[in-house]
Amino acid sequence: MAEAVSLIFPDGNKRDVDAGMSGAELASSISKSLAKKAVAYTLDGELRDLSDPFGKSGAIEIVTRDDPRALELIRHDCAHVLAEAVQELWPDTQVTIGPVIENGFYYDFARDEPFTPEDFPVIEKKMAEIIARNRPFTKEVWPREKARKVFADKGESYKVQLIDAIPEDQDLKIYSQGDWFDLCRGPHMTATGQIGRAFKLMKVAGAYWRGDSNNPMLTRIYGTAWANQEQLDAYLHMLEEAEKRDHRRLGREMDLFHFQEEGPGVVFWHSKGWRLFQNLVSYMRRRLEGEYEEVNAPQVLDSSLWQTSGHWGWYKENMFSVQCADEEAEDKRVFALKPMNCPGHVQIFKHGLKSYRDLPIRLAEFGNVHRYEPSGALHGLMRVRGFTQDDAHIFCTEDQLAAECLKINDLILSTYADFGFEEITVFFSTRPEKRVGSDALWDHAEEIMAGVLEQIQRSDSRIKTAINPGDGAFYGPKFDYVLRDAIGREWQCGTTQIDFNLPERFGAFYIDKDSEKKQPVMVHRAICGSMERFLGILIENFAGHFPLWFAPVQVVVATITSEADDYAAAVVGKLKRAGLLVETDLRNEKINYKVREHSHAKVPVILVCGKREAEEGTVNIRRLGSRDQTSMSLVDAVSSLSREAMPPDLARL
Repeated sequence: MAEAVSLIFPDGNKRDVDAGMSGAELASSISKSLAKKAVAYTLDGELRDLSDPFGKSGAIEIVTRDDPRALELIRHDCAHVLAEAVQELWPDTQVTIGPVIENGFYYDFARDEPFTPEDFPVIEKKMAEIIARNRPFTKEVWPREKARKVFADKGESYKVQLIDAIPEDQDLKIYSQGDWFDLCRGPHMTATGQIGRAFKLMKVAGAYWRGDSNNPMLTRIYGTAWANQEQLDAYLHMLEEAEKRDHRRLGREMDLFHFQEEGPGVVFWHSKGWRLFQNLVSYMRRRLEGEYEEVNAPQVLDSSLWQTSGHWGWYKENMFSVQCADEEAEDKRVFALKPMNCPGHVQIFKHGLKSYRDLPIRLAEFGNVHRYEPSGALHGLMRVRGFTQDDAHIFCTEDQLAAECLKINDLILSTYADFGFEEITVFFSTRPEKRVGSDALWDHAEEIMAGVLEQIQRSDSRIKTAINPGDGAFYGPKFDYVLRDAIGREWQCGTTQIDFNLPERFGAFYIDKDSEKKQPVMVHRAICGSMERFLGILIENFAGHFPLWFAPVQVVVATITSEADDYAAAVVGKLKRAGLLVETDLRNEKINYKVREHSHAKVPVILVCGKREAEEGTVNIRRLGSRDQTSMSLVDAVSSLSREAMPPDLARL
């Protein structure tokens, strides 16, 4: 008889079973309906095949197909079905790897003639046939030599390379679905029929084997899969909306910025885009006023400073280093463009003796930083090599830590609310396995942050919270703030991170009340993160249709006839004196043409002036996205628009 193990169910009940019992057998023993719906199980959070024996005691959960955790299995199984379909249709094709990715999966294929989107209909039809066969997924563990021989005999040279790369102490798992099989770590659902029909192939791309340009080029087919058709339709609709809102396209249409090959990964800001950037910086400066001291650390620093901070050892490949090109130059030291602001802020803190009475000290910087990103990863404003961080570092005592974390949280959440982001998730990441600092310090920091998390939960029911065990920085626990945009996408922007490492490395200290030197706690925080990326998010969230207070051009005054030119100039003057950002359109064009053009450029308000308006002292107001127009006296229009253009932080004063 097998050894007994103890299983703990989600409701707290316990049950002793044979260690050799499988998840499927357990589900059947509970109820026939559960057994029918089950696709996998978890033991202590580890997702397993339903056919796997338990082997040990732990917390058990039966995973059904409608469980969110099953979505990864649906996509994983769909990738295997894609590979089988391709090899049924084109038997000479080699399959390589096919992982699950965000919102879908991909599979890389080796074929003399690359696949194209025109191949998708026939592949999808074959995939549907395979799914309808409802063949069971079965798992075997093969000896290494058997696996090498079987795949070599099939002409699958890439699979042989994968087998050779697997460490000797790891099992070689082979998953079959009928006659087709693949090397795979698993887990899988019980049969192909559980995948369903809510899948779609999306695009093809070239991909070097193992990401090395010296290796052969493969064809990568991307797909998406969901639990049901409704979810798939919603995702495809979101992609359509995302394409319409693409900040790169809107950036061209609104004349905000551009990129070019001579400056890969750095932004060429046009006047309107730079105005938008400065609007964001000005807003953030106002939010920090009275609480933070704004500083500016050097852009280029000796590599020795980065060696002390630890960045040179583990981040050097992502840093830009510089040296004087003149071989006769006296100073031949190696310098680095800063990839982050924190070491510079520690130097500023260290300059001059600090007392416990001075703490907390909050240093903020809109620091321009540079990080090397592979050219293939660059993506408009969202992924660049040169960007600006709305960075700040708080130096405080351990006793002040809770209050500082709460202050940061309130600032981050209110900032997002001002831009219309109401759905926020705060992720609390706890200590990783490899870390610096004593367990006592970690205990103290995590206890404080857990308390802050509880207060966040109580303060606003719209704010969601979650815990990422073991996902903290090596120097301390952290909060990550993830916001949801207008079309449901999630973006991680803000962060609060506790750091025991840098103050110690640089010997930073303050004098405590007993006249002893004591190391401060350092808190890293960002709200926007990358200002460029945050602007990209805003452009796409608003689809370029910014609220009036944030728009780079708030009003265009357009004339119907040249007889209204003088009146238009007077209107512009009043609007500018009221603090509005105004442009004039006096061109000899039809008014409908002018309105279409400025609407295409996403100008929020167009004031139309003709001979009648000039005589009556009125304006016709046209709003972006509306065909209606409203006639209003100039005095009332200026008053109304100036109130609407008041930034929300100033309106609260």
